[in-house]
Amino acid sequence: MSRITTLPGLALCISLMVIASGCAGPTASSPEKIQQALSAGPSGSVNSYVLGATDVVRVSVWRNEDLSISVPIRPDGKISVPLIGDVQASGKEPEELAGDIRVELTEYIREPQVSVVVTSMGSHEFTDRVRVTGAVRQQVSQPHRDGMTVLDMFLSAGGGNEFAALNQSMLYRKMNGEVVAIPVKLDDILNRGKIETNYAMRPGDILSVPERKDRKSTRLNSSHN
Repeated sequence: MSRITTLPGLALCISLMVIASGCAGPTASSPEKIQQALSAGPSGSVNSYVLGATDVVRVSVWRNEDLSISVPIRPDGKISVPLIGDVQASGKEPEELAGDIRVELTEYIREPQVSVVVTSMGSHEFTDRVRVTGAVRQQVSQPHRDGMTVLDMFLSAGGGNEFAALNQSMLYRKMNGEVVAIPVKLDDILNRGKIETNYAMRPGDILSVPERKDRKSTRLNSSHN
């Protein structure tokens, strides 16, 4: 199972998409991809958590307290377990790692019972954040929280600035190795009570608010006044 793409990778993808679109504004993904991105299960659920470097795990071996440890995953992706030595942890789910340790311990212990619990999710500190960029009062990056919506994030950024094209906003979501662009109509949400596009935010989402096409002329007129 592959790890979630890092923030720099996703941010670069979005930057290239914006540059390629030019004055035409952001381009939405196909309706099929948008529907898949909106209907797919949350990527940051505990059941599918993928371990990575700097995560801290608690390895418990039942009735063998001397073999139970709490240890961070090293930069090389491994942890050191008593009796069996180094074990690959990065890129695996906790239950998968527990199974690997269980197999190795069978050479020393009869029917070992092993559990692995993540006590610190350091590797997801950045990939689990949500962000607002573009024509807003303040760029925002903060940890994801359950129940958080597009409107919550927009308001936390102080709203749009005078050049914001609110109804051309995009929610960028990573899915199956691809960035999906989902249209968000912030002006409809704020001023017309139409909340159809007030989507729930997911870990790693980026809400981008573009500037209006006439922003350059607006700025020039302002400078002459």
